[in-house]
Amino acid sequence: MESVILSIFLQAETSMGSSVQSNILRLYIIKLSKWLMLIMPIVFLFYKENGLVTRDLFLLKAIYSFAIVLFEVPSGYFGDIFGRKCSLVLGSVLGFLGFALYCVSTGFWGFLICEVILGIGMSFISGSDSALLYDTLQAAKKEKDYLKIEGRLISAGNFAEAVAAPLGVLIALMGLRTPFYFQTAIAFAAIPAALTLIEPGQGRIRGQSGFQEIFKIIRFAMKDHRGLQSTILYSSVIGTATLTMAWFVQPYFVFLSLPLAFYGVVIPLLNLTTGFVSMQAYRVEKWLGREATILFIALGIASGYFLLGISRGLGALAFLFLFYIIRGLATPILKNQINEITPSSIRATVLSIRNLIIRLTFAILGPFLGFQADRAGLPEALVMGAAFFLATGCVSAFYLIRTSRKISLNSMVLSSMDSGAVNKKN
Repeated sequence: MESVILSIFLQAETSMGSSVQSNILRLYIIKLSKWLMLIMPIVFLFYKENGLVTRDLFLLKAIYSFAIVLFEVPSGYFGDIFGRKCSLVLGSVLGFLGFALYCVSTGFWGFLICEVILGIGMSFISGSDSALLYDTLQAAKKEKDYLKIEGRLISAGNFAEAVAAPLGVLIALMGLRTPFYFQTAIAFAAIPAALTLIEPGQGRIRGQSGFQEIFKIIRFAMKDHRGLQSTILYSSVIGTATLTMAWFVQPYFVFLSLPLAFYGVVIPLLNLTTGFVSMQAYRVEKWLGREATILFIALGIASGYFLLGISRGLGALAFLFLFYIIRGLATPILKNQINEITPSSIRATVLSIRNLIIRLTFAILGPFLGFQADRAGLPEALVMGAAFFLATGCVSAFYLIRTSRKISLNSMVLSSMDSGAVNKKN
C-alpha cells in the first residue's frame, strides 16, 4: 500500500510541477481516509453483537462529539503554533490508533476509549487541513482557486462515503468485525500522506503561547473583527443545520417505511449529489453573486426541513435530495468566505472556532429535536427545525450581508481619501 501511495505522490509532483502544489494530492488522501467509512452501515449491528444497546450507541457518539468539542480550538491553535503539517500528522496517527483499538475491543468501555481517541484525532485534522490548503495556494499565488479545490476535496469525501456504504455491507458478510480491519488500513494511509506534506512557510503565531493567546484569537474573531464574526455566525448556523439533518436521515427512512436494502442505495446517491454540487459551488456563487448565494442557502436549508416535515410519501425523498444539493453548495462556499478574511497565522484556529460552535449548538439542539420526534412525531420535529433555522439563518444572513456592505463602504471611503491626499500632493 505504501509503495502505491508513494508512486502516486511522485507522479503528482511531476504533473503539478511544484512541490508545494503537491500538497493537494496528499490532502485528498487524508480526506479520503476520513470519509471512506466502511463501518458506518454496520456499526450498530457490531455494537449489538458485543452486548450494547441503542442508548449505548448514542452515548458513544455523544462522547466522540464531546472529545472533538473539547480539543477543537486547542488543536487548531496547535496547528497555528507548530505547523499545520504537525497537526495533520498527529491527527492521522490518532485516527489509525483509534480504529486499531476497535479491532481488539469488545465492550462499552473499550469502545469509549476508541471514540475518545478518534474524536481527538479528528479535531487535529479539522481546520488544519483547510488552512494548509489555503496557505499552499497562497504560496503558489493561486488562492483564488481555493473555492474550486475545496469543493473538489469535499466532493471527493462525499464520493468516498457513497462507495463506503455498499462496500462496507459486502465486507461485513465475512463478519461484523472485518470492516474494522479494512478501516484501520485505510486510516493508516493518511500517515505517509501527512508526513510528506510540505509546510508552505506562511505566517505563524509569534509571542505568547497558551490558552491566553487562544482567548485573544476568539475575541478577535468573534468581537473585534465584525466581518469574521458575522461570517462565522452564519456559517455555524448552516453547519448545524446540515449536521442535524445528517442524523435525521435514517429515522426518516424508518418513518417512510423504506426497505433496509434501499439504505445502501439512497445514502450513496445523497452523498454523490452533494459531491457533484460541491465541485460546481464556485460557479454557482459566481452566477448568483455572493449576497444572493448567502440568502439562497439560508432559505434552501429551512425549506428542506419544512418540505420533509409536511411530506408523507416516498416522493419526500426528492426534498431530501434538494437539501443535500444545498449542503453541497454551502460547505465550500462558506469555508472560502472565512479563509478570505482570516490572517494566515490564525486560520486553523478560526476554522476550529466555527467547528466548535457547530458541535456545541448541535449538542443542545440535536437531543431537543430528537426528544420532540419521540414525543410529537418526526414530521413535527422537522417543522420545528425549519422554524428555528429559518429564523437563525435569515437573521445571520442579513447580518452578514449588512456587515460586508459596511466593510466594503469603509474600504471605498478610505481608498478615496488616500487618492485625494495623493492628488493634493501632486
